[in-house]
Amino acid sequence: MLTAGSGCAGDNAASGAVTTITALDYYTDKSEHTQWGRLLSACGRSAGVRVEHRSVPGPSLVPTVLRQASARELPDVLMLDNADVQQVAETGALTPLSDFGVDTGGYSPGIASAGTYRGKVYGVTPAVNAAVLFYNKDMLDEAGVAVPRTWDELKAAAQRLTRPGRYGMAVSAGNTAESSWQFLPFLWSNGGEETDLGDPRATEALGLWTDLVKSGAMSRSVLNWDQADVHDQFAAGRTAMMINGPWRISALEKAGDIRWGTAPIPVRERGQSVVTALGGELWTVPTTASPARQAKAAEVIDCLTGRDTMLTVAGQYSTVPARTAVAEEYVEHKPSMAVFADAVEHARARTARVGTAWPKVADRIHRAIQLALTGEKTPAEALAEARRREP
Repeated sequence: MLTAGSGCAGDNAASGAVTTITALDYYTDKSEHTQWGRLLSACGRSAGVRVEHRSVPGPSLVPTVLRQASARELPDVLMLDNADVQQVAETGALTPLSDFGVDTGGYSPGIASAGTYRGKVYGVTPAVNAAVLFYNKDMLDEAGVAVPRTWDELKAAAQRLTRPGRYGMAVSAGNTAESSWQFLPFLWSNGGEETDLGDPRATEALGLWTDLVKSGAMSRSVLNWDQADVHDQFAAGRTAMMINGPWRISALEKAGDIRWGTAPIPVRERGQSVVTALGGELWTVPTTASPARQAKAAEVIDCLTGRDTMLTVAGQYSTVPARTAVAEEYVEHKPSMAVFADAVEHARARTARVGTAWPKVADRIHRAIQLALTGEKTPAEALAEARRREP
């Protein structure tokens, strides 16, 4: 059990010095947990403390944190998905980073807003991500298909690339927040907003996904696929294009026999700007009874978001350093990440418009996607039902 809220565990009773602090995240994958453990330990050493690192499954993190806040047993350092920061900050469980002098400058507006609640910054991060279009170069070359830049080009390319045993396009359209996250770039780039799902521009975006399934260029199985499933289909050659994030790069590189490329997510018509949904986690300082432990936690977070750690994290996970200047430096040495860096620089936080209501909004969006892609309702009808479900 985490007992940081008591302000006693890890403190030297004789001197009052803090010697140990706790950290909580959702990196339960063995290799990922180990890598983050090393980073936290290194930053702990720089702050003069030992970091006790614990991970819980992703779906359990926020409920665990809320339960710990009620019992006053919060960890000293807490990682949250960027879309959950405002929800937790609203409860009073987090402390503004300015209280401890954490450097919160140098981030793009989208990244900065993800960690901000009521004008105060509660979370920062070493690296972030956003979705782009992945394509199989050999398949496109064989079919004489150019990398699509517009929705019409995407539909035409997906149709030409489809053949027995292979679909042209794949997205994650399951009944989860992953589906909503992948859909937002199509909605936002077309000028639509999650605050007005009845807008014709929202219907057009959902209509694109529906058309791809109806035409046979995208499998109906996308209704059950998460982003890992989409990657597996692409890596196995069962789809020629997919929407996914940069964390899939290391697995694609290990596959070895796939020549793949990346491009911005297509827009409805040329001239529109791609607006992606920001992905990634933020590190926060929970509200506990020990200012001394909070100060040490802040030192660890300052270390995690320093230039060197940003570059290390980006290299390990094929993500993008969160500060704009560090991202530019990173791309100079790794040009293949330029499309991701550009997507991140223009990304929008999921909470930017709807704040703490995002989880409910996400639920309405992926429910509408399910209704439309199954053919149970038209895109307009599916989105109208989503609006009716608004509180």
